[in-house]
Amino acid sequence: MDYNELGIQAIQEENYEKAVELFTKAIEENPNEAIGYINFGNLLSSMNEDERAEKFFQKAITLDEGAATAYYSLANLYYNAERFAEAAKLYEKAIATGIEGPDAYYMLGKSLEKEGLTKLSLPYLQRASELAPEDIQIKLSYGIALASLEMFEQAEPVFKEIVQLDAENADAHYNLGVLYAVSTSDTEAALSHLKEAFTLQPNYDQARYVYDMISLRN
Repeated sequence: MDYNELGIQAIQEENYEKAVELFTKAIEENPNEAIGYINFGNLLSSMNEDERAEKFFQKAITLDEGAATAYYSLANLYYNAERFAEAAKLYEKAIATGIEGPDAYYMLGKSLEKEGLTKLSLPYLQRASELAPEDIQIKLSYGIALASLEMFEQAEPVFKEIVQLDAENADAHYNLGVLYAVSTSDTEAALSHLKEAFTLQPNYDQARYVYDMISLRN
């Protein structure tokens, strides 16, 4: 009987007490295997028992230094606790030990960005965007990072691509408007995108403020 599989099934059925029981049995049956500790840690994390979850993830890592999902889960825990420097190191370790897909690269980029290391975050945000070309949130974060470093020529096509994917994305219109305002003399394009942002999202006060500021200036 695979207690880990049964525990995951119990979580899917929202039977958390049963899941606790099953993961406990999984650990008792195989105390030197990391997977039971990882599953129990993820369960505790979903129940907001972060301190206990942290101990389970750390135990998994001591048992298996190649447990990529333990690094990733612990990184998520630290990111949510705003322990961004520690999270970044763990996301990096998760990638190095085999976590695939865009999420780890994205979260590593965001962790570095939160630490004020936007330039260092760029290759990871770029890689996440390459791996998930349809993911608007990832693309938007990448574009904003580029723009914040005044890499406007690189940022413009990123924001344009988002608008092509989702014409009603107010954030993309806002960022395009600001980009045109600060890096070109195309006031008309800047005003058009800013107006689109607060038309789509009437409470977009920042877009309206920048629009009014540019309008008064011209």
